[in-house]
Amino acid sequence: MDAHKNDLAGTSSRELLARRRELAGGLGDVEHVLAGSLAGQWRRCGKAGCQCAGGEPHGPYAYFRPLGGRGRARYVPAAQEPAARRFLERGAEVGDVLAEISAINAELLARRELE
Repeated sequence: MDAHKNDLAGTSSRELLARRRELAGGLGDVEHVLAGSLAGQWRRCGKAGCQCAGGEPHGPYAYFRPLGGRGRARYVPAAQEPAARRFLERGAEVGDVLAEISAINAELLARRELE
C-alpha cells in the first residue's frame, strides 16, 4: 500500500491502527538490514608493468556507501558481497514499511489520535 496522504485521509482511524499493527508485526528480522548502496570500482595497483598501468584496471571491486552518501566508501570483500546485497535488499524492504508506518502516524497525529 502506498501511503499517500490523500489515501490515508479517507481511511478510518481504526483501519489505520490495524494497518500499522499489521505492518509492524510483519517487519520480522530487523537485525539483518543495511542502508546504503554497493558500487563497483576499478582500481590501478601502481605496479610497473602491470596490465593496469597500460589502461586495463583491476576490478570491479565492491564498495559500500552508507545511506545519504555520508562517510567513506568501504571495501566489501568478494566473499561478503552476497550477504551485503541481501542485507541491502532487506534494508530497502524495512525502509518502505517504516515509511508507510510513519505516514500512518502522521495522519493519526493530524487527527490528534496518535497513540
